[in-house]
Amino acid sequence: MPLALWALTLSAFAIGTTEFVIVGLLPTLARDLGVSLPSAGLLVSLYALGVAIGAPVLTALTARFPRKTVLLGLMALFIAGNLLAWLAPGYQSLIAARILTGLAHGVFFSIGSTIATGLVSKDKEASAIALMFTGLTVALVTGVPLGTWIGQMFGWRATFLIVSVLGMVALIGSALLVPSNLKQAKAAPLRKQLQVLTEPRLLLVYAMTAVGYGGTFVAFTYLAPILQQISGFEAGAISLILLVYGVSVAVGNIWGGKLADKAGPVTALSYIFSALALVLFIFTFTAGNPITAVLTVLVWGAFAFGNVPGLQVYVVKLAEKYTPDAVDVASGLNIAAFNVGIAAGALVGGLIVEEMSLLDTPWIGGVIVLGALALTRWSGRLDQQTDYQRGVATKPAPATLTDSR
Repeated sequence: MPLALWALTLSAFAIGTTEFVIVGLLPTLARDLGVSLPSAGLLVSLYALGVAIGAPVLTALTARFPRKTVLLGLMALFIAGNLLAWLAPGYQSLIAARILTGLAHGVFFSIGSTIATGLVSKDKEASAIALMFTGLTVALVTGVPLGTWIGQMFGWRATFLIVSVLGMVALIGSALLVPSNLKQAKAAPLRKQLQVLTEPRLLLVYAMTAVGYGGTFVAFTYLAPILQQISGFEAGAISLILLVYGVSVAVGNIWGGKLADKAGPVTALSYIFSALALVLFIFTFTAGNPITAVLTVLVWGAFAFGNVPGLQVYVVKLAEKYTPDAVDVASGLNIAAFNVGIAAGALVGGLIVEEMSLLDTPWIGGVIVLGALALTRWSGRLDQQTDYQRGVATKPAPATLTDSR
């Protein structure tokens, strides 16, 4: 694998860290900025909103520009957003910094796969994409708990400064190592790219993604407060628990991808959403005990992100069938759907914490995930109907008496 891929992997690591580290720092941020936990939770929602806007819109608008130019511009925007967060004098400016960083995040993962495949031969394209996305997985395993620890020891601003430095290293690496003559497909007209938004089959998968992730983030956004206030852990233990969660996520990601390859995306997603809903229901009862809480979080991690490969493969598969001129935009819109779910889940979780209690977030999240399961089963039935109709349409008509003569 070329060295340029490692620059992309480092970029993915920095971006993944800055997105999810806020979860571990939520109590610290709320206390330091003098805002409520639900208000601090908006920092998760608004970042995700920036990703949701940036992924489809900016991907389509930058389709005609050289990939390396777009990549370097995105990393510069990412660094600027994290530096603004480091220097933010208050809550409002921190919100602006999070939205700005989210815009860069959305486009990076939309075009990152295209750049990665352009660096290698045809037979290594899948491995190249997997290597780049390893940066996101490693961020959950190491970057988030380490960033949480840094924020608790040296203040949350230090975390954003460190992420800015990582972004700078990734920017320099990309500038030096990524070639300027990357292969680039001819951009389809913007009108054709945006037809993705009118394709019902793709919209259904986006709904599956948003609802499934939304249910998870109703509870995950407030995991640190639950572990401190309900389970009884000290603040210093949160980073270690997030490390355990991250390892579980990494295993679940690999397992989810293999299951989607073997059983097909609809079957795999049905299993994963069912298990995820069950774990969230169970966490409502196990959160009160430190040991059972950690064990449940460990299982939770295995299913929380195990649906990512299946959802992404499913979107690409349907896009190639229904909108072949806009596969990149379709993929980018699924990234937007993930983050719409994160934004909505964090917002709903905040309302639950305000009106009900922290311990109501897991079971309500589980109910929402069951909605994603219902959408998945519906989509699977539509696939079967389409396959049957196409099979009937292509089946040769039986020979008539005239034909036989």
